[in-house]
Amino acid sequence: MSLLAPVPAPTDADKRRAAPVVIAYQVDKLPPIDTGFYERVRSNLTKIDEVIVPPRDGRSFEVPAGHVFRILSVEGPQVGDLNLWNAKDLKERFFSGKTRQLHATHVTTGNKLWSNMPYLRPMATITHDTLGWYGFDKDGGGIHDVIGTRCDPYTNGMLTGTSYDCYCHSNLTRALMKGRGLSAAEAEPHVHDVMNVFMCTGFTRDTGQYFMKASPVRPGDFIEFFAEIDLLGGLSACPGGDCGSSKSGDAAACYPLKVEVLRPDPAALKGWSSPPRAGYAGNHGLK
Repeated sequence: MSLLAPVPAPTDADKRRAAPVVIAYQVDKLPPIDTGFYERVRSNLTKIDEVIVPPRDGRSFEVPAGHVFRILSVEGPQVGDLNLWNAKDLKERFFSGKTRQLHATHVTTGNKLWSNMPYLRPMATITHDTLGWYGFDKDGGGIHDVIGTRCDPYTNGMLTGTSYDCYCHSNLTRALMKGRGLSAAEAEPHVHDVMNVFMCTGFTRDTGQYFMKASPVRPGDFIEFFAEIDLLGGLSACPGGDCGSSKSGDAAACYPLKVEVLRPDPAALKGWSSPPRAGYAGNHGLK
């Protein structure tokens, strides 16, 4: 039998496929989102910083705990790859896989971005999303995914035999180098799987392959986050532009992205504090 020959289905295949769906992570015991708190935070914001991310490049930015940041489309349809770190400890960083398990493949208002283990706590909460209307389209595509990893020169070289230095992985590496005064060798290991801001993605229904399609983002659209801890962010304006073509690179139309950092009225933060690290003692069965 050929290595790639299809395996014949057993006689009870339909019965096996009919097993009921079980949601893997029951999140009803997580604290419910305090909509009143976040609405108060949003009601009176003062911009204190702004960063422009040039096309096919990356920039870093800092957001103090208890502040808000927005990623905005400013000139044309453009997607961005977002990394987040604890500004005081780069070992704590955004964990896309756990965020996906706790929320969904695509995130929007009310969802949180979680950090890696052993920290495992909310780093940021999405407080507004002008593309929240999109939902899932007929192809199964949604916006702001936490499933794609980031375009990178390693995969590109493996698949095409060519070299290109402006993929999001490299852009984020340079952004972190500049933001923290690190060498490339020091910065690159801290670059991690991203939130694909504004990107429209899904999985094909027949082959289960990750796909992208032109983003619906337009100038004026933005996604907004509340920083639950002190954050260092890295954002790449993807060389794929709106990711409506088959390849990232110099051919796609690309536009800048803007990051705004905003300070709320201090009165709105009364009684609030950053979430603690996960409570697990770290025994791992050793004691």
